[in-house]
Amino acid sequence: MITTPIHYFRLPARVGRLLLGIDTEVKRRLTQIAAGALSLLIIVTACTQGDSSHSGRQGDNEQAVADVSCKSPKQKVSKSLSSGATWTMCWGVHPDFGLTLSDIYITPPGEDPIRVIDTMSTSQLEVPYDTGERLTSDITESGFGGRKMKTLTDDACRGDIQAASIPKIGDGSYGKSETRKVLCSEVVDEGLAYHSSDLVAPANARKNGWQLSTVSRVGWYEYVSQYTFGADGSINVQLGATGDLSPVDYTDEEHGWDVGDHEHAASHSHNAVWRIRWGLGGTGGMSAQQFDADETGEKGAESPKLTGKLTDLDHPTTARWQNRRWWRVLNPNLLNDDGHPISYQIDVGKTDSFEFVDDAEHSHTHGDDIGYDVGFTNHNDCELYATKNRGDCGRGVPEFVEDGKDQTLDDVVSWVAVGFHHVPRDEEQSPMEMHWQGFTLLPRDLTAQRFDLPKGHEGVNGVPDSEWNQESIN
Repeated sequence: MITTPIHYFRLPARVGRLLLGIDTEVKRRLTQIAAGALSLLIIVTACTQGDSSHSGRQGDNEQAVADVSCKSPKQKVSKSLSSGATWTMCWGVHPDFGLTLSDIYITPPGEDPIRVIDTMSTSQLEVPYDTGERLTSDITESGFGGRKMKTLTDDACRGDIQAASIPKIGDGSYGKSETRKVLCSEVVDEGLAYHSSDLVAPANARKNGWQLSTVSRVGWYEYVSQYTFGADGSINVQLGATGDLSPVDYTDEEHGWDVGDHEHAASHSHNAVWRIRWGLGGTGGMSAQQFDADETGEKGAESPKLTGKLTDLDHPTTARWQNRRWWRVLNPNLLNDDGHPISYQIDVGKTDSFEFVDDAEHSHTHGDDIGYDVGFTNHNDCELYATKNRGDCGRGVPEFVEDGKDQTLDDVVSWVAVGFHHVPRDEEQSPMEMHWQGFTLLPRDLTAQRFDLPKGHEGVNGVPDSEWNQESIN
């Protein structure tokens, strides 16, 4: 019994032209008969020649691994996914940032590895309580590494649990380390990748993703640092929070929510920032752009008109999210097969925007609005923490931008800020259900077409030919 997908062939153009003048229902029946005859021919061919159901590109490079050398104690990890693409990178544990990823490459099926990111990690987590009585900066004050990083068990991870040498920071054992299993590496189902109901080349497939995560306990909260590398080249970045509500932060109904016997757990915010030093094609030679689609006030035949435009961000800057706005980092000198610069789009979606309390109290920049959703700076070895940065190169992102405002963006670092205002619920005692905040890095023109091209769709790149258009309409 044949269980592999069947190759479908497109009807000859002469047959398509013949169908143009026929009644729609008759045309549909004739097309079904023709497609059925072709399917029967394919089944016979498959029985005599064996399965060749996948595109020539798909799967050709499933085991490709980029040539990455990880400096100890970092370790190399690699995974091939459903599209045939392979991710390769280094991972390690930093005392403050916790899980850090570096030298991130993706190898599209049948192509050479592409360097995407130099380093990526959380750079601050600020937690201000609505009462005004408590403020923590968890990355710089406690850290996600050392003894804060938890050893994982099989119940917490259904994939591979990998170990690392973790310094015993936090219990007085300076200079000592212990090897513990802290990284969960698992392949997860990501649902439907695509579904095309094209008449003679129907196609559908599911996809998976590669998820890397760690758990760190800070105070009463336990945080999951999670990165999901998609079969489509996307990177989904998430911070999950669970654990317990703080037992010492109860207040009135104006500053919290009624939980238990008429007691109010204080509401608070989780203001997280990730630092991404890009590496598209290497270090340097990159730039950043902002896309906006704005209403024109004019109306077309059936809908209002919008105009979309890209704005070059030539110098270090910060920006706020708005409707129909996103950003991208690109390498103008590195082109895909269609001649388009490769890039990654930063999609923060809707988020609870915020201003860091620390920035408001210590910033030397002008103006009242110092909040941001995304910031862009040039790489600087001492600009590591989004707030309470150490050294003399600026206390946080607004000062990094101010200090570099006359520079030309080249070795691009993105600071992505995602806020979450947590109003407690009765159901969160105890422990709390996991709640998430994060963003997505989406490949834009990394390749000329999708990684896993199904049969019959190889030639669809740009405006489809008239034959494809006619079949789609019908």
